[in-house]
Amino acid sequence: MSLATPAPAVSVTAAALAHRYAPGRGLEPLDFSIAAPGVVAITGPNGSGKSTLLRIVAGLLHVTRGDCEVTVDGRVIPAPERRTVTGFAAPELAFYDELSVDENLRFAAAARGGGPADSAIADALGATGLDARAHDRVAALSSGLRQRMRLAFAILHRPVLLLLDEPGSHLDAPGREVVERILDRHRSQGLVLLATNDEREWRLADRRIELRSRGLGDPV
Repeated sequence: MSLATPAPAVSVTAAALAHRYAPGRGLEPLDFSIAAPGVVAITGPNGSGKSTLLRIVAGLLHVTRGDCEVTVDGRVIPAPERRTVTGFAAPELAFYDELSVDENLRFAAAARGGGPADSAIADALGATGLDARAHDRVAALSSGLRQRMRLAFAILHRPVLLLLDEPGSHLDAPGREVVERILDRHRSQGLVLLATNDEREWRLADRRIELRSRGLGDPV
């Protein structure tokens, strides 16, 4: 009998982490350490830095000061390499309208330098309920279906660190069930950071961290 492969040890640590877009605007200094498995909700007022924090963790944004460290199985992952271990979905993520859903995901897989993507694409389409829309052009999709595409993009390469910024945006009830299934699936396979102020979403998390104007609030 074969044993299940243990989930990788994933952690995210911030030390005096801060980012400034302009005076009085940005992410206030904060310190935290979170580790897999599980889902951690990042909440806070508009402008408190939820999206900024996810972009920093993803390696898409440099910090103004302090440090943000991502480790997988004891190895520190430098920011330029984090795209290999993270999946990221955010409202501003756009696709090629003239291409189909399937073609967009294949392009994304090729851009990551991955191998044959058939099984990964089928899995992502199935997980997001886009199976029947695989050959539809993106231009014909509703805002809710485009949001499902963002989720499919995030989970496409089966990341151990999943970063979801307002994942329920534009989604109807069946779409929110997709988000819930993705969280249930990935909470045992790695670590999920979920930026949201939607109570229906942050109540699905195992831990909640609130960003405030003066930094990191206490876990609830």
